[in-house]
Amino acid sequence: MSVNPDLHKRLTLRAITGIGGLVAARAVLGDATMPNAGTTAEGRVETLGSWVSKGLAPRRIQVWLPADFREDQTYDTLYVHDGQMLFDPSKTWNRKAWEIDRVASTLLGGAGLRRFLIVGIDNDPSRRHAEFFPEAALKYLQPEQLRTQFIERALGDRPAADDYVRFIVDTVKPAIDRRFPTNPERESTCIMGSSMGGLISLYAACEYPHIFGGVAALSTHWIGTHERNTEIPTALNTYLRQKLPPTGATRIYMDRGTRDLDALYDSAQNDVDALLRERGYREPDFVTRVYDDAGHDEEAWSARVAVPLKFLFGRH
Repeated sequence: MSVNPDLHKRLTLRAITGIGGLVAARAVLGDATMPNAGTTAEGRVETLGSWVSKGLAPRRIQVWLPADFREDQTYDTLYVHDGQMLFDPSKTWNRKAWEIDRVASTLLGGAGLRRFLIVGIDNDPSRRHAEFFPEAALKYLQPEQLRTQFIERALGDRPAADDYVRFIVDTVKPAIDRRFPTNPERESTCIMGSSMGGLISLYAACEYPHIFGGVAALSTHWIGTHERNTEIPTALNTYLRQKLPPTGATRIYMDRGTRDLDALYDSAQNDVDALLRERGYREPDFVTRVYDDAGHDEEAWSARVAVPLKFLFGRH
């Protein structure tokens, strides 16, 4: 297989720090020392201090509780990456946010959804790509020269996805289950993210299928850089072919838009959709959507996040 020289040029730290609406290293994402989020538009957010785990920088954990939260009820749990961008747009670098508290509160005010909490996990701005790129997929990235350059330049020569997912599974989830009245079973535990957060969400579900019963990946960044290529999507697809949970074990939602970076995901997402269908994934356990004219930022994800929330927590 010949090496794509243009792809090599693009695998620089500058080329990858602008993923997921997070356009520059100075901005990815906000300030980890920002004060407690406090009361949001709907419900409240509790900030659980600065969390430390081996191999990772300290980071803040926030937990959204619905307005009618009660200690004598139990709740499913949704773990979401890039926690800095989830709740309050006045505190984000680009003044945009998922406003997932508002959307979730509206949904829970209706009928048909199970009660759930949202756990927002801040990213490490300087290590986001290293923590979110599926580590076990690297061995499938060919040729070897490309893999070496990608690890050095894109991941800072230190892949950290395994450490990050282990942190969620071994540290964050047990603490959340102790602190809040959760339903700890896999059927009640879901994970979600956008862009690189979509990749790490799928990775977590594949590596820990006994922990996560549902996953939502919005605008999944299959291409790994800012331009089309076949090498990185092929490596990720090959990993999924080896590690996808059995049909019926995990519920999977995926989507993409048609503008900005999302416009570059069409071929790769189509290939992943075909793989899941080949493995027997069908609705209602597998949903994939294309949103015309949707871009690649928090406003786009906020506009449609109700769809994966209904998918994950609807009563079936």
